[in-house]
Amino acid sequence: MTVEDNKKNDEAAIRKVIEDGVEGICAKDLDKVMSMYAPELVSFDIVPPLQYVGADAYRKHWREAFSLFPGQVNYEVVDLAITVGDDVAFAHSFNRLSATMTNGQKVGNWLRWTACFQKINGKWLIAHMQASVPVDLMTGQAVLDLKP
Repeated sequence: MTVEDNKKNDEAAIRKVIEDGVEGICAKDLDKVMSMYAPELVSFDIVPPLQYVGADAYRKHWREAFSLFPGQVNYEVVDLAITVGDDVAFAHSFNRLSATMTNGQKVGNWLRWTACFQKINGKWLIAHMQASVPVDLMTGQAVLDLKP
C-alpha cells in the first residue's frame, strides 16, 4: 500500500470516529461519545472551566450537558477538513449542537472546532480539542449569530 493510500485510509478512519461521535451525541449515548477521546484528552471547550484534563473529567462534562437537554439533540459538522500524518492528525470544522434545554431555552449557535488526533494502538483518538465562538472585543460578548 502506498503512503497516499495509507493517508486516505487514515482520513476515512478519522471521519468515521467523528461520525460515530456525532451519532453518540444525537443519541445521548455517553459511551459512544467517549469512545472518540484518548484517556489523556485535554479539551478547551466553550463552557467553563478553561480546560478539561483527562477523559474522565470530560465524561462528567458530557453527562451534565446531556442532562440539560430532555428531548432531541441534533449535532451538525460542516466544512470538515482533515490533515493526516503518520501517527498524529488534525481536523477543523464548524459544528452546531441544537436542542432545547430543561428551562425551555433553545440553543443552536455555530462554533469553531479543532481536534488533534493521535493514533493509539492502531486507533485514531482525539488527544486535544478546542471549541470556540468569536467575541466582540468592544462589548466582551460572544457573537452567536454567525453562520458558516
